[in-house]
Amino acid sequence: MPLVTITSLKGRTKEEKSKIGDVIQKALVEVGVPPTDRFQRFFDMNEEDFIYDRSYPDMPEERTEKFIMIEILLSVGRSVKIKRKLLETLISGLGDLSIDPKDVFVVFKETAWENWAFTAGNILHI
Repeated sequence: MPLVTITSLKGRTKEEKSKIGDVIQKALVEVGVPPTDRFQRFFDMNEEDFIYDRSYPDMPEERTEKFIMIEILLSVGRSVKIKRKLLETLISGLGDLSIDPKDVFVVFKETAWENWAFTAGNILHI
């Protein structure tokens, strides 16, 4: 069960967020996540509350106001190969939405299987 947090500056429409969420979900499904396993949250930030370096690490072009930070919390065990495939699909799909790869920051956070209680406090995977 990935839990995805998408953070960006205020100004994206409901439709834009929906399309971004669809792209992220498609990328997750392509690496084995069930299609109905979709848990996403969007945080729209004011400029003073969303601070990011526009050129780290030594980028040839600066990030823009379309910058998007995607945090994917998932269970441990996915290989680097799987994560790379997910990233490729994600970057390609976001590119189709006119989000430049330089404006996409992704971080994977992994947690043990026993740290998930999907409903009613029940730990599903132990």
